[in-house]
This record gives sequence, C-alpha cells and structure tokens, in this order.
Amino acid sequence: MPRIKWAGVISSAAEYQRGELAQNAKRLEMPKSVSEMMLKAIPFLIPSLVIIFLSMFLKTFMSREPVVSFLFVVLGFVVGFVLMLVHELLHAVVYPKGATVYIGIMPKQFAAVALASYPMSRVRFAVMSLLPYVLGIVPLVLFWLMPAEHKAVNGLLFGMAVMGLVSPYPDCYNVFQMIRQTPKGSKLQFYEDDLYYIGQE
Repeated sequence: MPRIKWAGVISSAAEYQRGELAQNAKRLEMPKSVSEMMLKAIPFLIPSLVIIFLSMFLKTFMSREPVVSFLFVVLGFVVGFVLMLVHELLHAVVYPKGATVYIGIMPKQFAAVALASYPMSRVRFAVMSLLPYVLGIVPLVLFWLMPAEHKAVNGLLFGMAVMGLVSPYPDCYNVFQMIRQTPKGSKLQFYEDDLYYIGQE
C-alpha cells in the first residue's frame, strides 16, 4: 500500500512528480498539454458514450415508458462529480508499496488529480489507469437491474454512471500509448510533466 497524502490545491503537477528516474528511462511521445491530450483522447470516449446511450435506449424501449427522473439524473451528475476524489483515490491505491501519492485539486483544469513519480509494471500501470471505471460500471449495472418504476433511483444511478464512464477516458488514452510505445517487461513512471518507460537491463 502506498503512502497517500492530501496536497490540497495544486498549481503544478511537476512539483509532485520528481522521484528518482533511471538513467535509461525514455520519454513517451505524449501531448504537450492537458487540453491537447483531452482532444486527442476523444476517440476513447466514444465506446462509453455508445454504452450509455444504448443502456438508456434499451431500458426505455423495453419498459415502454420513461425510466428516469430528470432531476435525479442531474443529482447523479453532481454525486458523480463529487466522487472524482474517489476516482483519484482508486488511482492512488494501485501504486506499489514505497510510493507516495499526492491527491489534490487543480482549479485551473477544474480537475482532481493523483500525482506520483514511482516505477510500476505495465500491468499495474494499466490497472492504476483503468480502475476508476468501476465508478461507472457499478451504477450502470444497478441501473440495468433496477425496475423501471423506480425513476428517482434510476435517474440517480444513470447520472452517476455517465460521470463514472466518461471521466476516465484520458486514462484510457494513456494505456493505449503505453501499449503502443513501450516494450513488454518495461516499467512506467511519471516524472514532472512527462511519462517515461524504463526498459529491462
């Protein structure tokens, strides 16, 4: 279990990502800014949007009536937004023992973050990146199972599912770049504003 620390308001990710970087580390080719990454990652948002749309369409079609209360869908969005800190905590808990992970908020980016600079295997990196999807998968499964007449609960669950399935799409982009740019057996490490891989000796 890593050490997890609350950092409060964070102005620069680089300040919290300055671990010991191996001399043979190689930087991955990644977007130069958060906004550029969000734009390039949009294709990884599409599967989540398709699942969200089909879930609502099919449940409504089979029930032959509206299945959600719009007010509670909005409330579900709000709950999902508050759970962004849990999203970052799910990233954090996957880091290896010995790592220190800083959780905080970046007001300019309107985002919560989990920041660390510690090498981890490709598999652990993928799990760390994708684990927050559970915040969308769990409420979506419950939405499927909930009877149509429970419109308030369905609305709450659907709003939470949307937030939970949409928010990790940049993390999915990171995993894709890891698979595309790094050899098997290497380790991944964030350092300052970049992502590096360390190959086997």
